[in-house]
Amino acid sequence: MIQKFDFDVLIQRKDKGLVQTIGELSVYQDRAKPIFNCYTMELEEDCNAVRDDAIPVGTYRVVKRWSKKYGWHFHIIDVPNRTLILIHNANYSYQLLGCIGVGEKVADINGDGLKDITNSRNTMKKLLEILPDSFILKIV
Repeated sequence: MIQKFDFDVLIQRKDKGLVQTIGELSVYQDRAKPIFNCYTMELEEDCNAVRDDAIPVGTYRVVKRWSKKYGWHFHIIDVPNRTLILIHNANYSYQLLGCIGVGEKVADINGDGLKDITNSRNTMKKLLEILPDSFILKIV
């Protein structure tokens, strides 16, 4: 159990596969119980290869960002040897190039045998509503 609160958002990686990693994201306020939880999907945890792996375990500063492709989302700053690592809506691992997708539930949506995450757009919308423009993310 995490005891030192040096973060606002925690991602705990739970299901590490050969293609993807499923985790749980928790938003904390005033260092109390989480005020929001959802699932995350990343690529596999391997060697931090650009566009092909999950980012290293660690603590990162995150800022709100806008782009034509994703609209409002979050940018994870100062990931070693990586740029433009985002938290954005995505249902399938093939939609991720080293970024983190968020969703409500885990299910095999398209029947390909891989776990997907559901209701990603609404989950992202909720995160954008409750999180500040800048926060600290810890990935374990």
